[in-house]
Amino acid sequence: MMDTSTTYKKTEFPKLMGILNVTPDSFSDGGLYFSVQSATEHALEMLEMGVDIIDIGGESTRPFSKPISAQEEIKRVIPVIENILQYHPQACLSIDTTKYEVALTAVEAGVKIINDISGLKNDIRLAALAGYKNLPIILMHIKGNPQNMQINPTYTNLLQEIYDYLQKQINLALSLGAKHIYADVGIGFGKTYEHNIELLKNHHHFLKLDVPLVLGISRKSFIGKMLDIQNPSDRDIPTVLIHSLLLNSGASIIRIHSPKHFITLKKIYYTLFEN
Repeated sequence: MMDTSTTYKKTEFPKLMGILNVTPDSFSDGGLYFSVQSATEHALEMLEMGVDIIDIGGESTRPFSKPISAQEEIKRVIPVIENILQYHPQACLSIDTTKYEVALTAVEAGVKIINDISGLKNDIRLAALAGYKNLPIILMHIKGNPQNMQINPTYTNLLQEIYDYLQKQINLALSLGAKHIYADVGIGFGKTYEHNIELLKNHHHFLKLDVPLVLGISRKSFIGKMLDIQNPSDRDIPTVLIHSLLLNSGASIIRIHSPKHFITLKKIYYTLFEN
């Protein structure tokens, strides 16, 4: 076990990163926002509600999902990016991809953050791109890949192994020129139910990485198992309740599907704790 004496202080409500899956097969909302029109409308709705970042992904990363080509991914996401920025030029958009070609095209279209769930395992050029363009890059821990990550994932020391992995990838990104790096422990990516719970209980330990943290738990299967909720879209209330209990766990950005209740939570938070 890692040292549990870490002290930490949370002074600001995390930034809200709205998830926009431009895919036919994502675990929660695959197909709902697959058209340019529906994706754009959903993004603009989230921005109007007060979401800080829209994270756009063109390839499903649910367990056992099949990979697609960079060309297909670009075909899905770029028209959406361009359309959103046409209506909301100042929007902060993130590209959720592991592919350099997709990230480069998205950045050239106006995206301001690169979100790499492979943590540079798929293509280290993503860090160089982030450095060259002076953009933030999010590095996530994943054990294996979406096709095999949930086939009996095992760890000798869960917290230390994930910490060491993220530290190694952060150092790699720095060596390649990245200047603004975020880390994500990767809830649900090569982890069992028990692994996910342990990570959430000890999430503040990863503050010792000395980079901002991203946390994504929205609608994930561990919530379904915990509360016997089969339909992912029915997990929104538990998602916001869990996040409310983890506000002091160190996350600077939280990835969410449904912003409504988080906007309410944010108002309550600042009403109670604003100086």
